[in-house]
Amino acid sequence: MKLSEVKSLLNVETIYGKKDVEDSLIIKNACGADLMSDVLAFSQEKTMLLTGLTNPQVIRTAEMIGIQAIIFVRGKKPLSETVSLARKLEILLYSTEKPLFEACGLLYKYGIGPEEMNYI
Repeated sequence: MKLSEVKSLLNVETIYGKKDVEDSLIIKNACGADLMSDVLAFSQEKTMLLTGLTNPQVIRTAEMIGIQAIIFVRGKKPLSETVSLARKLEILLYSTEKPLFEACGLLYKYGIGPEEMNYI
C-alpha cells in the first residue's frame, strides 16, 4: 500500500511530509508501540511506526532502524524539537485521531503486515 493510501485510510494530518515520497513509498510492514525498546526488538525491515510518544527519542530510534514515516496516534502532536530533528533526517511525520489499536487494526485489515520479533 502506498503511503498516500495509508494517509487516507487513517485520516492523518501531515506534520512533515513530501508528496513525491508519499506517492512512491510502499508500506508493506509496520509496527505500533509506545516503548522504543519494543521497536528496537523488531526486525530491520520497517518503513512505518505508529506511536503515542512525541519526543525526539522516537526520531532517533527511527533513524537507527530505517523507519521512514511515523504516525502519532490519539491526536498527539510532536514537540517542536522532534519535528526539527525529523526534518533534518527526512523522516515523515503524521498524526491521526485514531487510537493505536484501531490504527494498527485498519492497516492489518488492508494488507499491511506485522513485523517478526528478533529475540537475539
